[in-house]
Amino acid sequence: MPIEVERKFLLCHDDWRTHVAHSERMIQGYLISAQAIAHGYARASVRVRCCNGKAWLTIKAAQVGVERAEYELSVSPNEADEMLVTLCQGVVEKTRHRVLVDTALFEIDEFHGANAGLVVAEIELTAADAVFPRPSWLGLEVTALPRYYNIHLVTHPYNTWSPAEREAKDAVRA
Repeated sequence: MPIEVERKFLLCHDDWRTHVAHSERMIQGYLISAQAIAHGYARASVRVRCCNGKAWLTIKAAQVGVERAEYELSVSPNEADEMLVTLCQGVVEKTRHRVLVDTALFEIDEFHGANAGLVVAEIELTAADAVFPRPSWLGLEVTALPRYYNIHLVTHPYNTWSPAEREAKDAVRA
């Protein structure tokens, strides 16, 4: 079973922007709602994503944390567009920026639309306890906070969060 090992962080400042190697816009939606997962009706999230004329489905174990089972399957862009319009509750739009620090790749998602203002860095690792660089712009870790997962941003967009939720006081220092 393929396992994704990923950690998620807020950012302290914008210095990462000067190191962006590549950026691309994405749109994604979910075929299973966050509510279904929260109530135990689903054991996985199923996402459809479109980016640069390509599309795929991603199936991830419905759990919060650093390690989760993950499968990806290619689909045609036309089928993905149909799914986004007819089967998804809503979409998340973002620009993904890729920033290389030493040999570590950080994917920084800058959200648009109802989630504008939210910027989150993710890093995929080979193990949950793997050592990775901590650039000065890397802030609070939010891996354990479901509200920062894209599936939750569809129904609970960032622009509806209270000031307390935006402060992420329950996050962990990097």
